[in-house]
Amino acid sequence: MSELDKRYTSILRKNLHTYAVIRRDVIKYSGDALHHAKRAIFALHRGEHEIAKAKILEAESLIKELHKKYKKYPSIREEGAYKAALEEIVEAALFYSFVFNKKLTKLSAFEIDEEVFLAGLCDVPGELYRYAIQAATNHDSKTVARCLETAKEIFSELMEFDFTKYLRTKFDQAKGAIHKLEIVMYEISLREKNS
Repeated sequence: MSELDKRYTSILRKNLHTYAVIRRDVIKYSGDALHHAKRAIFALHRGEHEIAKAKILEAESLIKELHKKYKKYPSIREEGAYKAALEEIVEAALFYSFVFNKKLTKLSAFEIDEEVFLAGLCDVPGELYRYAIQAATNHDSKTVARCLETAKEIFSELMEFDFTKYLRTKFDQAKGAIHKLEIVMYEISLREKNS
């Protein structure tokens, strides 16, 4: 007679195998959603606003599909690929809001973990820096100033949090982007003064 309850280990094996299959699907959907969100950001930088909106909607649609397909498995929301996709969607949606002079606020398409939202928000100053570089190239100092002002507002709000680990790294990246934006603004002011 065996001392081990093999029926129980068989159930565990089946459950783990089932979740491994689900996890692979989550990684694929999440990777596709992340790709669409990145494409949305690139489209915004190129002034392709309709493409950007469509890509954000595609990314959100993939996440909604995941939620519907695996609503019995809330643990998918802890998968790294899933969180990375949501973070990129947040960044794309907030940057889109900035480009169209809308309030940068929580996304309404689906529920997003607070830390994931904050990580996406921390990435926005980096996009504002890239957007400001393009504006500076086009001698658009108003847009550069708006980018800097928005990045500082985001940073000021983020300073109220006591970030550790991953979010602290993201926070420091936001701080670096603001420093670069300040340099761009300074150089524009010198150029305007000397012309």
